Amino acid sequence: MKKHLKRLMLGLIAGLSMAGTSYAATTIANFQVRMTIQADCRIVSASDLNFGTNGVISANVEVNSSLNVQCTNLTPYTIGLNAGTGSGATVAARLMTLSGATIQYSLYSDAARTTVWGDAAANWVAATGNGASQLYSIFGRVPPQTTPVPGLYTDTVTVTVTF
Repeated sequence: MKKHLKRLMLGLIAGLSMAGTSYAATTIANFQVRMTIQADCRIVSASDLNFGTNGVISANVEVNSSLNVQCTNLTPYTIGLNAGTGSGATVAARLMTLSGATIQYSLYSDAARTTVWGDAAANWVAATGNGASQLYSIFGRVPPQTTPVPGLYTDTVTVTVTF
């Protein structure tokens, strides 16, 4: 009987010590994390082109400005510049205006000023995006011409990025 009582006591002690222990069940699940990148381009910045202050236009006046475009990696794109808002302007002969008076100028995609930058396939700038901002120079020239009346002549050119 002592053995039996001893076993009973050990069983009770073991049961009491396990009674305070809590066991939790565990389950596991997975989930996916996704993001779809689509072909995209944006014009980061387009700097004004300022030919400065001049008197008689007897020689070429040449200045540069810049354009920053950012496209997703490996996205082909083209950049076009329209003829501006001057009445009768073309991409080869854009016009800054002041009350009906005009100053002719041109925009080029190369420093030698031999490739007119326009808005048709023949004079677009074509490139492929690398995911980062890409810098382009716009080369402007006012050729010698009959100088109009004094004042501030302006034009607005629209940049179009097609991708």
